[in-house]
Amino acid sequence: MGAALLSGAAALAAAHPASANPAGHHPRHVDYVALGDSYASAPLVPDQVDANCLRSGNNYPSLVARSFAGTTLTDVSCSGATTTEMTGAQGTAAPQLDAVNRRTDLVTLTIGGNDIGFSTTLGTCAKLSATDPAGSPCRDHLTASGSDQVTESIAATAPKVAEVIRGIHRRAPHAKVVVVGYPDLFPEDGVGCTSATVPLAAGDFSYLRDKEKELNSMIARQARLGGATYVNTYAATVGHDLCAPAGERWIEGFVPQSPAAPLHPNALGEQAMATAVERTLAHHR
Repeated sequence: MGAALLSGAAALAAAHPASANPAGHHPRHVDYVALGDSYASAPLVPDQVDANCLRSGNNYPSLVARSFAGTTLTDVSCSGATTTEMTGAQGTAAPQLDAVNRRTDLVTLTIGGNDIGFSTTLGTCAKLSATDPAGSPCRDHLTASGSDQVTESIAATAPKVAEVIRGIHRRAPHAKVVVVGYPDLFPEDGVGCTSATVPLAAGDFSYLRDKEKELNSMIARQARLGGATYVNTYAATVGHDLCAPAGERWIEGFVPQSPAAPLHPNALGEQAMATAVERTLAHHR
Protein backbone atom coordinates (compact mmCIF):
# COMPACT_ATOMS: atom_id res chain seq x y z
CA MET A 1 0.00 0.00 0.00
CA GLY A 2 1.37 3.48 -0.82
CA ALA A 3 0.94 4.75 2.75
CA ALA A 4 3.18 2.05 4.13
CA LEU A 5 6.78 2.76 4.92
CA LEU A 6 9.23 2.30 2.09
CA SER A 7 9.89 -1.40 2.10
CA GLY A 8 12.88 -3.44 1.12
CA ALA A 9 15.06 -1.70 -1.46
CA ALA A 10 13.31 1.65 -1.23
CA ALA A 11 13.65 1.83 2.54
CA LEU A 12 17.39 1.30 2.36
CA ALA A 13 17.85 4.08 -0.15
CA ALA A 14 15.61 6.55 1.68
CA ALA A 15 17.43 5.91 4.93
CA HIS A 16 20.84 6.56 3.42
CA PRO A 17 21.29 9.76 1.39
CA ALA A 18 24.16 9.59 -1.07
CA SER A 19 26.27 11.98 0.99
CA ALA A 20 25.97 9.71 4.03
CA ASN A 21 26.65 6.30 2.50
CA PRO A 22 29.32 4.43 4.46
CA ALA A 23 32.28 3.09 2.55
CA GLY A 24 31.41 -0.07 0.70
CA HIS A 25 27.67 0.39 1.13
CA HIS A 26 25.75 -0.34 -2.04
CA PRO A 27 22.18 1.02 -1.77
CA ARG A 28 19.40 -0.90 -3.44
CA HIS A 29 17.80 0.50 -6.54
CA VAL A 30 14.73 2.77 -6.18
CA ASP A 31 12.43 3.38 -9.15
CA TYR A 32 11.00 6.89 -8.61
CA VAL A 33 8.27 8.46 -10.77
CA ALA A 34 7.43 12.18 -10.50
CA LEU A 35 3.97 13.35 -11.53
CA GLY A 36 2.42 16.79 -11.49
CA ASP A 37 2.05 20.30 -12.77
CA SER A 38 4.36 23.29 -13.17
CA TYR A 39 5.20 23.49 -9.46
CA ALA A 40 6.86 20.12 -9.98
CA SER A 41 8.25 20.72 -13.49
CA ALA A 42 9.69 24.18 -12.63
CA PRO A 43 9.24 26.15 -15.89
CA LEU A 44 12.13 28.48 -16.81
CA VAL A 45 14.25 27.38 -13.84
CA PRO A 46 17.72 26.52 -15.22
CA ASP A 47 18.40 24.19 -16.85
CA GLN A 48 15.36 23.31 -18.92
CA VAL A 49 15.48 19.69 -20.12
CA ASP A 50 12.05 19.36 -21.74
CA ALA A 51 10.77 22.26 -23.85
CA ASN A 52 7.37 20.66 -24.33
CA CYS A 53 6.56 20.47 -20.62
CA LEU A 54 8.87 23.31 -19.52
CA ARG A 55 10.64 20.93 -17.17
CA SER A 56 13.84 21.77 -15.33
CA GLY A 57 16.67 19.39 -14.50
CA ASN A 58 16.78 21.17 -11.14
CA ASN A 59 13.13 20.83 -10.21
CA TYR A 60 12.31 19.29 -6.86
CA PRO A 61 11.96 15.71 -8.21
CA SER A 62 15.44 15.89 -9.76
CA LEU A 63 16.94 17.27 -6.56
CA VAL A 64 15.25 14.58 -4.48
CA ALA A 65 16.45 11.84 -6.81
CA ARG A 66 20.04 13.11 -6.64
CA SER A 67 19.96 13.20 -2.84
CA PHE A 68 19.28 9.47 -2.50
CA ALA A 69 21.83 7.05 -3.92
CA GLY A 70 20.57 4.26 -6.15
CA THR A 71 17.55 6.21 -7.39
CA THR A 72 16.36 6.24 -10.99
CA LEU A 73 13.96 9.08 -11.78
CA THR A 74 11.25 9.05 -14.42
CA ASP A 75 9.95 12.62 -14.40
CA VAL A 76 6.78 13.23 -16.41
CA SER A 77 5.64 16.37 -14.59
CA CYS A 78 4.37 18.93 -17.07
CA SER A 79 3.44 22.60 -16.91
CA GLY A 80 -0.29 23.16 -17.20
CA ALA A 81 -1.22 19.66 -16.10
CA THR A 82 -4.52 18.99 -14.38
CA THR A 83 -5.87 15.77 -12.94
CA THR A 84 -7.22 15.05 -16.45
CA GLU A 85 -3.66 14.74 -17.80
CA MET A 86 -2.91 11.99 -15.31
CA THR A 87 -4.93 9.60 -17.49
CA GLY A 88 -5.16 11.56 -20.74
CA ALA A 89 -2.57 12.96 -23.13
CA GLN A 90 -1.38 16.55 -22.78
CA GLY A 91 -0.53 17.57 -26.31
CA THR A 92 2.28 15.26 -27.36
CA ALA A 93 2.93 14.19 -23.77
CA ALA A 94 1.54 10.80 -22.83
CA PRO A 95 -0.80 10.39 -19.83
CA GLN A 96 1.38 10.81 -16.78
CA LEU A 97 0.12 7.69 -15.03
CA ASP A 98 1.48 5.62 -17.91
CA ALA A 99 4.88 6.03 -16.27
CA VAL A 100 3.75 4.23 -13.09
CA ASN A 101 3.86 0.44 -12.92
CA ARG A 102 4.34 -2.46 -10.53
CA ARG A 103 8.11 -1.88 -10.46
CA THR A 104 7.66 1.67 -9.15
CA ASP A 105 8.92 2.14 -5.58
CA LEU A 106 8.20 5.85 -5.03
CA VAL A 107 5.79 8.36 -6.56
CA THR A 108 5.57 12.09 -5.88
CA LEU A 109 2.52 14.06 -7.00
CA THR A 110 1.80 17.79 -7.12
CA ILE A 111 -1.62 18.52 -8.62
CA GLY A 112 -4.81 20.51 -8.12
CA GLY A 113 -3.82 24.12 -8.69
CA ASN A 114 -4.73 24.09 -12.36
CA ASP A 115 -7.95 22.20 -11.69
CA ILE A 116 -9.22 25.07 -9.57
CA GLY A 117 -7.99 27.62 -12.13
CA PHE A 118 -5.76 29.41 -9.65
CA SER A 119 -3.65 31.09 -12.35
CA THR A 120 -6.81 32.46 -13.97
CA THR A 121 -7.99 33.67 -10.58
CA LEU A 122 -4.72 35.51 -10.02
CA GLY A 123 -5.01 37.11 -13.44
CA THR A 124 -8.52 38.29 -12.57
CA CYS A 125 -7.26 39.68 -9.27
CA ALA A 126 -4.51 41.59 -11.05
CA LYS A 127 -6.99 43.17 -13.47
CA LEU A 128 -9.37 44.17 -10.68
CA SER A 129 -6.68 45.62 -8.40
CA ALA A 130 -6.73 49.03 -10.12
CA THR A 131 -10.42 49.45 -9.32
CA ASP A 132 -9.79 49.50 -5.56
CA PRO A 133 -6.06 49.17 -4.73
CA ALA A 134 -6.63 49.62 -1.00
CA GLY A 135 -9.59 47.24 -0.84
CA SER A 136 -10.33 43.65 -1.80
CA PRO A 137 -11.96 43.84 -5.24
CA CYS A 138 -11.03 40.28 -6.19
CA ARG A 139 -12.52 38.74 -3.07
CA ASP A 140 -15.62 40.87 -3.55
CA HIS A 141 -15.92 39.72 -7.17
CA LEU A 142 -15.43 36.04 -6.39
CA THR A 143 -17.95 36.05 -3.54
CA ALA A 144 -20.54 38.38 -5.10
CA SER A 145 -23.00 35.53 -5.69
CA GLY A 146 -23.14 34.73 -2.00
CA SER A 147 -20.76 31.79 -2.28
CA ASP A 148 -17.03 31.67 -2.84
CA GLN A 149 -16.14 30.54 -6.36
CA VAL A 150 -12.65 29.37 -5.35
CA THR A 151 -13.97 27.37 -2.42
CA GLU A 152 -16.47 25.70 -4.73
CA SER A 153 -13.71 24.83 -7.22
CA ILE A 154 -11.58 23.34 -4.46
CA ALA A 155 -14.47 21.16 -3.30
CA ALA A 156 -15.12 20.02 -6.88
CA THR A 157 -11.44 19.11 -7.32
CA ALA A 158 -11.22 16.93 -4.21
CA PRO A 159 -12.67 13.76 -5.80
CA LYS A 160 -10.42 14.25 -8.81
CA VAL A 161 -7.31 14.29 -6.63
CA ALA A 162 -8.63 11.25 -4.78
CA GLU A 163 -9.04 9.36 -8.06
CA VAL A 164 -5.46 10.16 -9.11
CA ILE A 165 -4.15 8.74 -5.84
CA ARG A 166 -6.25 5.61 -6.32
CA GLY A 167 -4.93 5.32 -9.86
CA ILE A 168 -1.35 5.40 -8.60
CA HIS A 169 -2.07 2.67 -6.04
CA ARG A 170 -3.72 0.49 -8.67
CA ARG A 171 -0.71 0.71 -10.95
CA ALA A 172 1.94 0.52 -8.24
CA PRO A 173 0.43 -1.28 -5.22
CA HIS A 174 3.74 -1.49 -3.35
CA ALA A 175 4.97 2.06 -4.00
CA LYS A 176 5.18 4.81 -1.44
CA VAL A 177 2.95 7.66 -2.66
CA VAL A 178 3.93 11.17 -1.58
CA VAL A 179 1.58 14.07 -2.31
CA VAL A 180 3.44 17.38 -2.30
CA GLY A 181 1.52 20.54 -1.42
CA TYR A 182 2.04 24.06 -2.73
CA PRO A 183 4.59 26.45 -1.17
CA ASP A 184 3.72 29.77 0.46
CA LEU A 185 2.90 32.26 -2.31
CA PHE A 186 1.59 35.17 -0.23
CA PRO A 187 2.71 36.81 3.04
CA GLU A 188 1.59 34.78 6.02
CA ASP A 189 0.74 37.95 7.96
CA GLY A 190 -1.55 39.12 5.17
CA VAL A 191 0.37 42.36 4.64
CA GLY A 192 0.78 42.79 0.90
CA CYS A 193 3.27 44.45 -1.41
CA THR A 194 1.13 46.07 -4.09
CA SER A 195 3.38 47.23 -6.92
CA ALA A 196 3.89 47.08 -10.66
CA THR A 197 5.41 43.60 -10.31
CA VAL A 198 2.74 42.42 -7.85
CA PRO A 199 -0.52 44.08 -9.02
CA LEU A 200 -2.82 42.85 -6.27
CA ALA A 201 -5.05 45.02 -4.09
CA ALA A 202 -4.00 45.31 -0.46
CA GLY A 203 -7.02 43.44 0.90
CA ASP A 204 -6.72 40.56 -1.54
CA PHE A 205 -3.40 39.24 -0.22
CA SER A 206 -4.98 37.73 2.88
CA TYR A 207 -7.88 36.37 0.83
CA LEU A 208 -5.57 34.64 -1.65
CA ARG A 209 -3.40 33.34 1.20
CA ASP A 210 -6.47 31.75 2.76
CA LYS A 211 -7.56 30.21 -0.55
CA GLU A 212 -4.14 28.62 -1.03
CA LYS A 213 -4.30 27.22 2.49
CA GLU A 214 -7.75 25.86 1.70
CA LEU A 215 -6.39 24.16 -1.42
CA ASN A 216 -3.50 22.62 0.50
CA SER A 217 -5.84 21.43 3.25
CA MET A 218 -8.02 19.68 0.70
CA ILE A 219 -5.01 18.03 -0.91
CA ALA A 220 -3.66 16.93 2.48
CA ARG A 221 -7.01 15.42 3.40
CA GLN A 222 -7.25 13.50 0.13
CA ALA A 223 -3.70 12.22 0.61
CA ARG A 224 -4.52 11.01 4.11
CA LEU A 225 -7.80 9.38 3.06
CA GLY A 226 -6.08 7.79 0.07
CA GLY A 227 -3.27 6.15 2.00
CA ALA A 228 -0.58 8.56 0.81
CA THR A 229 1.89 10.76 2.68
CA TYR A 230 1.44 14.53 2.48
CA VAL A 231 4.40 16.93 2.36
CA ASN A 232 3.66 20.39 3.74
CA THR A 233 5.86 22.70 1.67
CA TYR A 234 3.85 25.74 2.79
CA ALA A 235 5.23 25.78 6.34
CA ALA A 236 8.74 25.27 5.04
CA THR A 237 8.54 28.36 2.81
CA VAL A 238 6.78 30.93 5.02
CA GLY A 239 8.66 34.23 4.83
CA HIS A 240 9.93 33.53 1.32
CA ASP A 241 6.75 34.47 -0.55
CA LEU A 242 6.47 36.73 -3.61
CA CYS A 243 6.69 39.83 -1.39
CA ALA A 244 10.06 38.87 0.13
CA PRO A 245 13.15 40.78 -1.01
CA ALA A 246 15.51 39.39 -3.63
CA GLY A 247 17.65 36.63 -2.19
CA GLU A 248 14.96 35.72 0.31
CA ARG A 249 12.18 35.36 -2.27
CA TRP A 250 11.52 31.79 -3.35
CA ILE A 251 8.31 32.58 -5.26
CA GLU A 252 8.51 35.03 -8.13
CA GLY A 253 5.93 37.77 -8.71
CA PHE A 254 3.95 38.61 -11.81
CA VAL A 255 7.19 39.93 -13.33
CA PRO A 256 9.93 37.46 -12.29
CA GLN A 257 13.24 38.87 -11.15
CA SER A 258 14.94 35.46 -11.21
CA PRO A 259 14.60 32.69 -13.81
CA ALA A 260 11.17 31.17 -13.19
CA ALA A 261 7.64 31.44 -14.47
CA PRO A 262 5.46 34.18 -12.96
CA LEU A 263 4.00 33.20 -9.57
CA HIS A 264 6.12 30.06 -9.43
CA PRO A 265 9.08 28.84 -7.38
CA ASN A 266 12.53 29.90 -8.50
CA ALA A 267 15.55 27.64 -8.02
CA LEU A 268 15.62 28.38 -4.28
CA GLY A 269 11.94 27.53 -4.04
CA GLU A 270 12.39 24.21 -5.80
CA GLN A 271 15.29 23.42 -3.47
CA ALA A 272 13.09 24.20 -0.47
CA MET A 273 10.39 21.90 -1.79
CA ALA A 274 12.96 19.16 -2.37
CA THR A 275 14.26 19.52 1.17
CA ALA A 276 10.74 19.17 2.56
CA VAL A 277 10.22 15.99 0.56
CA GLU A 278 13.59 14.58 1.60
CA ARG A 279 12.85 15.20 5.28
CA THR A 280 9.50 13.49 4.99
CA LEU A 281 11.06 10.45 3.31
CA ALA A 282 13.75 10.27 5.97
CA HIS A 283 11.15 10.54 8.75
CA HIS A 284 9.01 7.77 7.24
CA ARG A 285 11.88 5.47 6.33
